[in-house]
Amino acid sequence: MTTTVVIGGSFAGMTAALELKRKGKNDHKVILIDKSPLFLFIPSLIWVPFKRREMKDISFKKESVLKKKGVDFVHAEALSVNTETRTVSTTNGDYTYDHLVVATGPKVKFDVAPGVAEYSHYVGTPNGAMKLRSALEEFKKNPGTIVIGATQNAGCMGAAYEFLFNVEKWLREQKIREKVDLYWITPEDYLGHFGIDGMPMGETMLRTFMKMFNIKYKTQVAVKEVTPDAVILSNGEEIKSSLTQLMPPFVGVDFVRNSASLLANQNGYIPVEDTYRHKQLENVWAAGIAVQVDIPFECKNIPFSAPKTGYPSDETGKIVAENIIRTVKGNTKLIKKPWGKIPGLCVMDAGKKEVLIFSNHLFRPRTIAIMFPNVLYDFTKVLLEKYFLWKSKRGYAWMP
Repeated sequence: MTTTVVIGGSFAGMTAALELKRKGKNDHKVILIDKSPLFLFIPSLIWVPFKRREMKDISFKKESVLKKKGVDFVHAEALSVNTETRTVSTTNGDYTYDHLVVATGPKVKFDVAPGVAEYSHYVGTPNGAMKLRSALEEFKKNPGTIVIGATQNAGCMGAAYEFLFNVEKWLREQKIREKVDLYWITPEDYLGHFGIDGMPMGETMLRTFMKMFNIKYKTQVAVKEVTPDAVILSNGEEIKSSLTQLMPPFVGVDFVRNSASLLANQNGYIPVEDTYRHKQLENVWAAGIAVQVDIPFECKNIPFSAPKTGYPSDETGKIVAENIIRTVKGNTKLIKKPWGKIPGLCVMDAGKKEVLIFSNHLFRPRTIAIMFPNVLYDFTKVLLEKYFLWKSKRGYAWMP
């Protein structure tokens, strides 16, 4: 029997583990190790600060789902791996493997600039989203200026854009919009770059949104410092701020950094072939955010990164599972799909409106690239959430 250990239980890890067991059946033992007992639909965190979602609405316990499908779940923190002895050390003991899948997600680099950790908010975690909910309630009592955006080296610009437009909608609903100066700051070369070199009409659309919603914006800027009442930019400009929400960059998690034998890059990501097999370790694979992705464009002034969203994570989880099964069977013809050639599928919420984004490749060159707004309601975003949670709760990882 072949044993595969999967580290991480979010989009990539859950998908890889479930698909490995479904395809490997009784000939394959799959162990998923994760420090969180819950699966969280991270894209919906942007709604939590506005009480449009509660955590229970967008999460579920993963152990029962995995158990029904024959996957062993270990609720523990993975500490390190020794790839020579094929042993993973955790807070709940050691586990040996024939194949290892690193699907650990990111660690947020809050120390990207002084004051980011202390004086800005981050919507990308349950704790951060709930703190923002409290901060918005306090802000309502004494409105001022709000600064929202991304720092240098960030890659998750889409979620920050979503939060920006949701804040603007919330301000209007609270009837305090005219009292608030709303700023967007970004390292992007232009509005709507998104770390994928933009989409047709994307910049024009976002410029229109900014003008329509009276949002002031700054592109090609880094965050020099955040203070209790201001954001200081790399160009020397200081924006007074009563509430700040920033998306910092991601780096590899401690598990990867503590495992020298994984041969990760300087940011803690795993170098892989187009098959998502490690470039030097034949029985180590990576999926999702843990994958090293080289951006195919040059940043003009301020560095920023490519996005690593749920859809590519799900796709790479499936690819890894299939390729491990093929490898075990002695099949040397593996699936190859570089990160940049995964289709770009995204629904960007725009404050109870949405922008649908589709391209045949995440990175250029593309033959299909579409970006268009739905100004009536964000029903596609809601439908996507409901669908993904439905299939995930049932362990249907094979579904699109």
